[in-house]
Amino acid sequence: MKLENNVTIITGAAQGIGEAYARRFVAEGARVALADINAAKAESVAEDIRRGGGDAIALEVDVSSEESTAAMAASVAEKWGRIDTLIANAAIYHDIDNQNHSFAYLKKIFDVNYFGTWLTVRAVYPYMKRQGKGSIITQSSDAAFMRFPVPHQDELPSFHYSVTKAAVNALTHFLAATCGPHGVRCNAISPGPTMTEATLKTVPREMIDMLVQGMMCLKRPLEAEDLCGTAVFLASEDSAMITGQVICVNGGLIMLG
Repeated sequence: MKLENNVTIITGAAQGIGEAYARRFVAEGARVALADINAAKAESVAEDIRRGGGDAIALEVDVSSEESTAAMAASVAEKWGRIDTLIANAAIYHDIDNQNHSFAYLKKIFDVNYFGTWLTVRAVYPYMKRQGKGSIITQSSDAAFMRFPVPHQDELPSFHYSVTKAAVNALTHFLAATCGPHGVRCNAISPGPTMTEATLKTVPREMIDMLVQGMMCLKRPLEAEDLCGTAVFLASEDSAMITGQVICVNGGLIMLG
């Protein structure tokens, strides 16, 4: 097991990719805190993990709240004595309104997708700094790199989801530079089209087919489990000298470098 006794916090872990991360990390020996605004769903997943012999807890967390993220980090550190890995995965995606380009809605998406990532990292960083070690994994998206025209009427689109994920990429680079001298690494995972309930609800099937068949080198959409190996690698000592990177896991849809 690559992550034996690793203490990991995963935000947005009640479903989708976050849930897949949690289950894989437990299988690799980690102790996992499933942090989600939907406390009941997070507890259901944590309970199922515990029934299988894993060590997991659920925490109700609003990542857009400084008080809530601080309480999350303190609770995990009090329970397990340390925080080794953070996966800042929570985002507005499942129920995103792609037709709403208002300034108010753009700010709402930024509050969760970008500021929520920043607040979560800010909450756990002091614990990692004191340890002199830690791995922060932010959740990006290939949407940050793709530039399709957005249909609209008279108003300028907000490009809300894409621009928040581009902002997460930039944040990842700044975090790596700032946290690195204290032994804390920060990298981003950028998924391609991943067949979660949220994607199937949000992205038209014809768009998924166009991306997979027309643009991806490997002609199949991703499942959430396809992302987990990269997350385990970034949390483990196998990636001890990797930081500041945005790693695309997308079947060759986007190629950086």
